[in-house]
Amino acid sequence: MSSVRAMASTRFVSLFKAKAAGWSVCFRRNVSTSPSRLQSCMSAWVIDQYGTNGVLKFAEEITVPTVNSPSEVMIKVHAASLNPLDISMRGGYGAKMLKLRRDPMSVMDNNNDSEFPLILGRDVSGVVFDCGSEVTHFVPGDEVWAAVPPWKQGSLAEFVTLTEYEVSHKPKLLTHTEAASIPYVANTALSALVNAGGLCRDSSSNKRVLITGGSGGVGTFSIQLLKAWGAHVTVTCSQNAEGLIRGLGADEVVDYTAGDAHEQLGMMEKFDVILDSVGGETEQWAMGLLKPWSGAKYVTLVTPLLFNTDSMGLLGGMFQTGFTLHSKATQNIISSGVFYRWGFYAPDGPALDEVSKLVDAGKILPVVEAQFPFTQVPQAFQKLEQGHARGKTVVRVAEEDERQTEELVQDSRTETAESEQEVQETAKQN
Repeated sequence: MSSVRAMASTRFVSLFKAKAAGWSVCFRRNVSTSPSRLQSCMSAWVIDQYGTNGVLKFAEEITVPTVNSPSEVMIKVHAASLNPLDISMRGGYGAKMLKLRRDPMSVMDNNNDSEFPLILGRDVSGVVFDCGSEVTHFVPGDEVWAAVPPWKQGSLAEFVTLTEYEVSHKPKLLTHTEAASIPYVANTALSALVNAGGLCRDSSSNKRVLITGGSGGVGTFSIQLLKAWGAHVTVTCSQNAEGLIRGLGADEVVDYTAGDAHEQLGMMEKFDVILDSVGGETEQWAMGLLKPWSGAKYVTLVTPLLFNTDSMGLLGGMFQTGFTLHSKATQNIISSGVFYRWGFYAPDGPALDEVSKLVDAGKILPVVEAQFPFTQVPQAFQKLEQGHARGKTVVRVAEEDERQTEELVQDSRTETAESEQEVQETAKQN
């Protein structure tokens, strides 16, 4: 396994602020550029208006997103995956805030169609096609993965362009289809658990963490990450997901469909951190499950920021959101010494470097529930909209390239297994 770890890319970047001390790695990048080898058009799934699944259109004449700044990396997409955010964005969720982030001058623009055509898809695994002149960590041909910021054109296309700081080298032991299932949920979980929850690799040992709604993408990743960090993990999920959740390492599993789920949780030892991906009524009873006056934290991924800006406008929505957060945080810290916080999706390439190491070390496994070819993106959305996810829904964008990758990954896994066996036999002989 040491040979596999040695192949992982490294950086020396502080990933988070002081509260995240311990979650940092080192980097050294080799300067590289490549001649432009670009085509003018590509295929992509786009929307020209917000709405239901019927607004999805397959287009073959979309302009290729070329490298326009020295720090950008152009990626040939092999696989992408869908997240609930894609369904929300398809319907226009967060449109006002995201439009402003794409173009700050749009605040003066009354053209409601300026963001179209819009390409969805927040996860990508693929191969570097071209690099800006100041890119120092990637060369054309490198296999990479990334989470695409929601204000950028997405990965349901042949090509996507990101900054090098949003990109990471793909784990050696995963195919592109497997790898595409992880970046978005990894960056979301890390942002919530580290930035908001105050956990990290060196501070999680024996901490008690509750994850509500743990069978989806963020939940299945968070379970594995927290167990790799040494935490005690309790998860709520439906009964038919219990086998999956226990297989990922959860210490305790509670069926949330049972009428007494919160009562069962109430009989357990209180928790240091709660990661809530359900929201709604969960807040009303979950706060009482935290250890009082001990720095315990409740982190919810269900926040009203984008909903408020959509319904109240940018200024009104931001004011209402800030007031809501301040009120809830103040109420909980005064009443029980519990910190109330919101977790947000934050694309971060260096964080994925560390995740890549954990994947290649066998501590985090991809959880792929369903796969669809690029021609069936609407069907993939339909699958996701059914709910009750057991991992991720992945779209294979480059079928032929993915088959070749699967063969290479299988060879790599075989070599790794043989190397480990040789080490074990040598150790026995000595």
